[in-house]
Amino acid sequence: MGDQIQPIRGMNDVLPDSRAAWATVENAAKDIFEAYGYKRIRIPALERTELFSRSIGETTDIVQKEMYTFEDRNGSSITLRPEATAGIVRAGLNNGLFHNKQQKLWCSGPMFRYEKPQKARYRQFHQIDVEAIGFPGPEVDAELITMSAQLWGRLGLESPRLMLNSLGTPEARAVYREALKDYFSEVIDSLDPESLNRLERNPLRILDSKNPDLVDLILNAPELSDYLDDDSKFHFDNLLKMLDSVNIDYEVNSRLVRGLDYYSRTVFEWVTDKLGAQSAVCSGGRYDGLVSQLGGRETPAIGWALGVERVVELLDAEQLTVTEQLPEAYLVAEGEYPRSLLLRVSEELREKLPNACISMDCMGGSLKAQLRRADRSGARFALILGMDELNEGKVSVKALREDTPQVMLNMYDLASMLLGQLEKSP
Repeated sequence: MGDQIQPIRGMNDVLPDSRAAWATVENAAKDIFEAYGYKRIRIPALERTELFSRSIGETTDIVQKEMYTFEDRNGSSITLRPEATAGIVRAGLNNGLFHNKQQKLWCSGPMFRYEKPQKARYRQFHQIDVEAIGFPGPEVDAELITMSAQLWGRLGLESPRLMLNSLGTPEARAVYREALKDYFSEVIDSLDPESLNRLERNPLRILDSKNPDLVDLILNAPELSDYLDDDSKFHFDNLLKMLDSVNIDYEVNSRLVRGLDYYSRTVFEWVTDKLGAQSAVCSGGRYDGLVSQLGGRETPAIGWALGVERVVELLDAEQLTVTEQLPEAYLVAEGEYPRSLLLRVSEELREKLPNACISMDCMGGSLKAQLRRADRSGARFALILGMDELNEGKVSVKALREDTPQVMLNMYDLASMLLGQLEKSP
């Protein structure tokens, strides 16, 4: 026997034991998006490298250090998507989705970044992404943030806290960038190598530094709010009023800048103190210039993305119980002929009860062994097909979770009995 092949570092398996938590997060997000009128879009995992270098920014850490980029057999530079927004915009432009139209879209799937793997941060990670394109006002900013707040409520999460800021227009930010550059240049001897690199490329990113030695320097840096244009101030003030009207708590964080070049005006993060260094569980903002940057018309847009792994970790950190769907019934058979009917009876039940989980025994053996497997499956009932019962058109029903007598039911009453049990379930 040869050596087992190990997975690539940072590319993790999601095992069946995690399925309930993942399904809880994904289904809750899907239900909320549909309730708000957002439609699903699916985009490729592979895109031309140019898409990300033009949208995310040549000087960002993602483009310079973290993208999985290679040449295909035709010599074209191809990249595994590090995020979804650029791909959604590309798909919308290619397919005419934004031509005199507004779009509310969402997608989910794996993203890829080459960075040091750590808890809740992997090289292949999964995101749920939502975008509203073609809406200029703060109303849609408020709607998107409210949707994320609704998701935390649906999941029972209490620790996420909302951080907000406005980056203003690119023109206002350019003036602020120069002010920051002048400020940090005067204390250049106090900067670490990473901040020195950012000073030339994008001094706003120094404000994101996690180096504790730079805390005081960053606190004393010029404030972005002092450089905002009037329209951006009006937009941001109205957003805050709308959030107040629906009782969403927030903190205005003037140091929140986000790491991608395409952001403008509103930016936000939901952060938690339950995941160690990986505090952000959902991040987003406006990218009003991205559509035109990628070849379309000037189009306002905003979106956010959450990391599924981080939210699943947070459910565990907050000790929230995730309910797993267990079989309502597990079918077993005693005898060769009854066994040949297992599949047919199972399918009839599934057809009548599409929301129920119905399992059947696929191993055979003694009735005692089959009932042990039924019990281990977590099913509420074992349905026993025996020759005598079938001759009378009946099935024996054994409760596995309650101390009640075994009963015989007419074959045609099984679905009604199970439906009644489903309706009683919490």
